[in-house]
Amino acid sequence: MKILSWNVNGLRAAVKNGIMDFLKDENPDIILFQEVKADKLNIPEELHHLDYKIYLNSAEKKGYSGTMALTKIDPLNHSNGIGDKSFDSEGRVQLLEFKNFYLINAYFPNSQHGLTRLDYKLDFNKKVLEYMEKLRKEKPVIITGDFNVAHEEIDIARPKDNEHNAGFTVEERDSMTEILNHGYIDTYRYFHREPNHYSWWSYRFNAREKNIGWRIDYFVVTDGFIDNIKDSLILENIKGSDHAPLELILK
Repeated sequence: MKILSWNVNGLRAAVKNGIMDFLKDENPDIILFQEVKADKLNIPEELHHLDYKIYLNSAEKKGYSGTMALTKIDPLNHSNGIGDKSFDSEGRVQLLEFKNFYLINAYFPNSQHGLTRLDYKLDFNKKVLEYMEKLRKEKPVIITGDFNVAHEEIDIARPKDNEHNAGFTVEERDSMTEILNHGYIDTYRYFHREPNHYSWWSYRFNAREKNIGWRIDYFVVTDGFIDNIKDSLILENIKGSDHAPLELILK
């Protein structure tokens, strides 16, 4: 079973940039998108021709945020949001329930330049953790998406230059540690310990060509579920967004 996760930074732009060929080549069982910036009326027509059921959670604000799930496997249940209007209005969380696990598609807030949304981000992290903890009482949880934080120095090309910047503040990194300390595993780091692998690059200064990047996209699972995972990958060479897609392979 293959699950893909990708912050597409605008679904329509990503389709124009050629992601349809990639999806057909990869042929995943489930695809989870973040930052789709779309509502039901402007989902690209090409996606409707794929052999997937589409579930959308769009933000109230047009052209902003939003998440989308495409799946070939019918979920037992599907829901949007975590029950908190301040976050749910931005279309940041989707839940798909399958027989053996819950699958959460999440687009974590960016704490923004000047850290103007740092408190909002930290509160979101706390609420999502509470949500995950409730779910795991019933069955294992997989959560994926753009967490908007590089957790450790190995996850960012220039840690010293970014110590006080959004996505690498002590507060955000500690919040990510707190999530993992509740019995969750960062699957990519479980399988791959080597440095210089990232999932996001700035559009400025030829950052991607120079591999000056950040690893801010994750597949995280409850610790008891890791034995069901064959591998966790970053598809760094796939273009179409400023983020690379992630791939989780289940045994």
